[in-house]
Amino acid sequence: MPAYLLLLVAVLSRLLPHAGLWNFTAVGGTLLYFGARRSWREMLGPLAVLMACDYFLTVYVYHYGFHTQEYLPTWAWYVAAMALGQILLHSRTTFVRAGAATLLGPTSFFLISNYAVWASSAMFPRTAGGLATCYAAGLPFYRNDLVSTAIVVAVAFGVPVMVRRLSGAQEQTALAAK
Repeated sequence: MPAYLLLLVAVLSRLLPHAGLWNFTAVGGTLLYFGARRSWREMLGPLAVLMACDYFLTVYVYHYGFHTQEYLPTWAWYVAAMALGQILLHSRTTFVRAGAATLLGPTSFFLISNYAVWASSAMFPRTAGGLATCYAAGLPFYRNDLVSTAIVVAVAFGVPVMVRRLSGAQEQTALAAK
């Protein structure tokens, strides 16, 4: 159930105006959590929901034409983020593994999405300098994605650990009082 609640938060963080919240989006952390806690078969759900969200935002919010091929790198990354969660966090979740996933998720999206923009649009010249400029233009979004993912991963994976530790401490106190 928490994975689906996080998916709802991710969708809302995409659909609601969030520029005032440092461009916060819960997508990366949610995909990592979903990959770590749900089965491969269930991963089709968040993929479909986020694909629909991309379509809705492009067509109805930004009023652009929707071209599927422009979203293939993003959608492939959605799957890769869930796979990363499955690989790093499914069997054993530690602080180091969660930190690695938090860093690898947004970094891989930054690298893939900015390369795709550079390679498929006329916004930047197709030179090494144009690629560097494209990556430099994406740095503020990368920073925001990194912070957003760190917050979601910390809450999603950290809160249950803290609850277990607090309840364990309370049980030990109760046993000691007997």
